[in-house]
Parts: sequence; structure tokens; C-alpha cells
Amino acid sequence: MVDASLSPAEKRAIPQEIAMTPETRAKLERVTTATLTTVLLKRGLRNVWMRGATPFTPAAQGKRLVGPAFTLRFVPAREDLATPASWSSPISTRAAIEAMPEGCIAVADAMGVTDAGIFGDILCARLAKRGVTALVTDGAVRDVAGVNGTGLPVWCAGGAAPPSVAGLTFVAWEQPIGCGGVAVFPGDIIVLDADGAVLIPAALADEIADECVEQERLEAWIMVQVEAGMALPGLYPANAENKARYEADKAAGRA
Repeated sequence: MVDASLSPAEKRAIPQEIAMTPETRAKLERVTTATLTTVLLKRGLRNVWMRGATPFTPAAQGKRLVGPAFTLRFVPAREDLATPASWSSPISTRAAIEAMPEGCIAVADAMGVTDAGIFGDILCARLAKRGVTALVTDGAVRDVAGVNGTGLPVWCAGGAAPPSVAGLTFVAWEQPIGCGGVAVFPGDIIVLDADGAVLIPAALADEIADECVEQERLEAWIMVQVEAGMALPGLYPANAENKARYEADKAAGRA
């Protein structure tokens, strides 16, 4: 869903959302964000790791999660707009949550503000009830003990007691945002693990997933060689000779 408040020109500027296939999801659930950033770097995409979004809740620890981005946008607080009364507005985090489809990953642009919690235990409980896969933000959450109890996986920059309106104004959902310095469009694929949150442009997801699977297969083979005592020069990265050895082992079912 694209925010109805957008102009026709703004709507045209948003890349068309592309459904992720179950096969692509399964592949991405097997690969690390470290591998993803390497493969994306080879494609010329350097800015894909969201700064400040680290595993925060117990439900995020040791997990690798994948899903399409559902974006939320905050701007600096303005006194006439950032009030508790705004929580009942048609344009509110509460309304945005009710628009989220099951399986999405909520990605919130909090502008790196960490002295106000954008979501607390009640909102996170509703996210979990709606089947949202995870919450990712470059900001903070509040009611930390309660948020932990909801079972919602959260990647964020920490906890903060003050409410969101103490530092931010919520303005829109399903618009292009910048989270942790990364441009995120609705429907982009988000992969989460212990190293943080990484974005894959939706149109590239199938190709990137295939390349990542092959990259990790190669690196697993390289690790076997390292454990056997081989030196790194010419092995990592592999030169022509070692690439040929890898391909031979792969063809023989040894890699």
C-alpha cells in the first residue's frame, strides 16, 4: 500500500513492489548479512547496512529474518504536531500498524534520534499480533521490559524512556525513507541477523540470493582448505588455480 497523501509524481518515483518468491526467501534465510554486503558491493551497492540497527530484544538474538520493508517516517518534533493528541490522528503510528501486512518488516526512519522511544510495549505487542516479522529502526524503543515480553524481534539503537513526541513527529508510512543512512523503498527486501540489518533492492533479490548461496558455498570450501593448513594468499580470494580446484570438488560433490 502506498500512502494516499502522496502526489502522483511521488507515487511514480517509488519502485514497483516485487513479490519475493518462497525460493528466494529460503535462500536468503541461509546466508549471512556479511555475505550479502560483499555480494552487493560487487554489484556496486555500498550503502546497504543500516547504521544503529542492532539486535536488541531477546527475540532478535541469534535469529536471521527476511521480509519486505514496510516503511515508517518520522521528522523532527514540532510542538503543535508532536503531542500525545497526535496518537489518535488518522496519520499515526497506530494507523500505520493496522496497514501492515503479515510477514513484513517494519522499518522506521527515526533520524537516528535515540532520546525518544518510537514504539513501546503496547505497539510492539500489536505488531506481533498482526504477524509483523520484526521492527527495525535507527532510533530507540521504550518500555524495554515490556517490549522484550512481547516476543517481537527488534533491531534498534537502544532504549529510551521518553515517548516519541518528545523528539519526533510521525508523518507517513509506505514512502521512501532513510533508515540508518540507507535509502529504503517500500517492498525492498530486508535481511536481519547478528551483524545488523541489510537491504536488498527488491528487483535484485532473486539474483542476489543465488549469488550469495554460491559465495557461501565457496567460502565453506575455503574454510576446509584453511583448516587443512593452506595459506591464505591465492586461496582467499581464490586465484585461478584454486577456483579450478573448487569447481572440480563441486562437480564431484565434495564442495
